[in-house]
Amino acid sequence: MSTTAPITWRDEDKSLTVSLGGLDIATYTYDATDEQRESPRPFLHPLRTTAGETVSVYRPWDHVWHKGIAWSLPHFGEDNFWGGPSYRRETDYTWLPNNGRMKHERTLEASADDAGFRFTHALTWWTQPGEHVVDEVRSISISAGPDGSSWTLVFETAMTNVSGRDIQIGSPTTEGRENAGYGGLFWRGPREFAGGRIVGPGGATGEALRGTRGPWLAFVGQHDDTCRHSTILVADDAGNAQHPPEWFARSEPFACFGPAPFFSKEVSFAAGETMVNRYAVVIADGDSDQERLARLASLATDVLQQSAVKAEA
Repeated sequence: MSTTAPITWRDEDKSLTVSLGGLDIATYTYDATDEQRESPRPFLHPLRTTAGETVSVYRPWDHVWHKGIAWSLPHFGEDNFWGGPSYRRETDYTWLPNNGRMKHERTLEASADDAGFRFTHALTWWTQPGEHVVDEVRSISISAGPDGSSWTLVFETAMTNVSGRDIQIGSPTTEGRENAGYGGLFWRGPREFAGGRIVGPGGATGEALRGTRGPWLAFVGQHDDTCRHSTILVADDAGNAQHPPEWFARSEPFACFGPAPFFSKEVSFAAGETMVNRYAVVIADGDSDQERLARLASLATDVLQQSAVKAEA
């Protein structure tokens, strides 16, 4: 694919789709209509490489609340903005009437130019009983990679606590479940990626990386039918409060991973406070050795810096 392939987009009412060189590479559902028990929230799916391979899944039967890439928090005080049952120390996983929703309010920006695509919208967060707890401004931007074999998503969220009280944000691990500190920007891969490679900086591999800290983490999976490989790398912005974050990652029985800033220690989200988190996700064609992963991580860092400068301009 040419490195000069144009980025275009179209709004499809409640979702938008971004294309690179005529190929649909990302759909962002910004106004989700899922069941309450799945904690309706915006998500990115399908996600495709520039070779057309799909690298995300929506509503897998084992965890129907997993949706491509989504900002998901399972322990937001007593509320669940992840979906599914909630982990409690005394009762393990239990269905509770606490599945909140993130509601799209209005679009603030939607545009594409030679540098890529950018979408910004305002959201409100509501508990299941109907309490308004968060105002959020969220931005996603998409840009083509320099060699035509990858593209990069920058995800930024600015959440303001409007509940009138301090809220403790944690995870199943902070509630007592060992090494299960998921929560944050979370990716769920296609079924055929089970058994794929989790890789971190310095060549460390495998599920032993779960709970470790690092500036980035990657997953390499192989597709059915074509037998080709794809690589997904997520980099944490150096300005994030918990940088470098702990990571949640699995390759069995399914592929998933993401930075987990609330993995092992609760973070107090003060009343009136605005919490900002930024990440870059690189979607790349093909297998990746450590040298290539280092280049992709450098690319992710560069894109994060460039997007921050552009946002401030």
